[in-house]
Amino acid sequence: MYDDVSPSLAREISCGVLTIDLDALARNYRALRARLEGGATGAVVKADAYGLGAQRVAPVLYDAGCRDFFVAHLGEALKLRPVLGHDARLFVLNGLLPGAEGLCADAGIVPVLNSLEQAANWAATARERGRELPAVLQFDTGMSRLGLSGGEAQALAADPALLAGVRLAYLMSHLACADEPGNPQNADQLAVLHRCAALFPDVPLCFANSGGIFLGADYHGALARPGIALYGGVPAPGADNPLSPVVRLDVRVIQTRTVPAGARVGYGGTHITAGETRLATIAAGYADGIFRHLSNRGAVYFGGVRLPIAGRVSMDSITVDISALPPGTLRLGSLVEVIGPHQTLEDIAGAAGTISYEILTSLGRRYHRDYPRAGTATEENRGTA
Repeated sequence: MYDDVSPSLAREISCGVLTIDLDALARNYRALRARLEGGATGAVVKADAYGLGAQRVAPVLYDAGCRDFFVAHLGEALKLRPVLGHDARLFVLNGLLPGAEGLCADAGIVPVLNSLEQAANWAATARERGRELPAVLQFDTGMSRLGLSGGEAQALAADPALLAGVRLAYLMSHLACADEPGNPQNADQLAVLHRCAALFPDVPLCFANSGGIFLGADYHGALARPGIALYGGVPAPGADNPLSPVVRLDVRVIQTRTVPAGARVGYGGTHITAGETRLATIAAGYADGIFRHLSNRGAVYFGGVRLPIAGRVSMDSITVDISALPPGTLRLGSLVEVIGPHQTLEDIAGAAGTISYEILTSLGRRYHRDYPRAGTATEENRGTA
């Protein structure tokens, strides 16, 4: 985080510590692969690996056996290419913007073709290069977001010249409701995918996302592409999480105080103390991914004790009620748990009225980041948080 100080000092002077357990990440990848009974298992590492650092995360997944990596934009793939083995494949889910095709081809990156225009541009690039270029063809099976319509798929299949020079590595679509196993849209999308896939015989399917892996073998296809499950998120809300937590966030206390009954706390004075109250201000706020919607409803933890947020979340700080702790327990520099064993990603997302994906991808860059492996986690000032 700071180039001119030692890592240990950088950790001690940071507003908080974001711990990303790389062993747990690898363990989750292997668990998902086992659930697929040996089927090919890729990894979605878009948005900087859901905010956790793609250049740190992707090599760990590669070492665990992953060879297929999915990003959203070509720029993400270009940054990852140098840190992965030569046999790793990088797929660009959003496809390519006009003019990017040559750069993509030269870098050996595989675009997902979501429209007839993208398909035509990629085929033209293959002809210009005088060689076959790989691609993935995506169908819109009911999400109305990306992919070819049924009619466009038929038009493409009817005229092989439109894909001349393009080798289709996979056919894919994206499940809209995979986190709701009972939702009939899952089966509807599967049926549409099979109808589209019949137009392109012998091309393997890439369909299952994190939730789709848990829908059963019918959804698995030849290559699954989990995302949130790799990072410890629950694949289906309301169910037990079979995966290991990857992320822990602890934030430092920057002041404690005792205020009388009737004291107003925070912007707008939205919290008024009912009696004498001990408060702590912690050094992170909505600029650091702790959402303003947690004002007067969220909490942090210390030693398993819930410390409710008092008043509004500010840009750089939050005030919490620490009256439940013995006086003197927290002091300047103490760490309190925001995400961890007492408050999961789903817990804080629920309190914030959002989803775990948004929590992860919003965690700011001001935290010191620890990437422990094989029991090397730094425990100082964290063991009782």
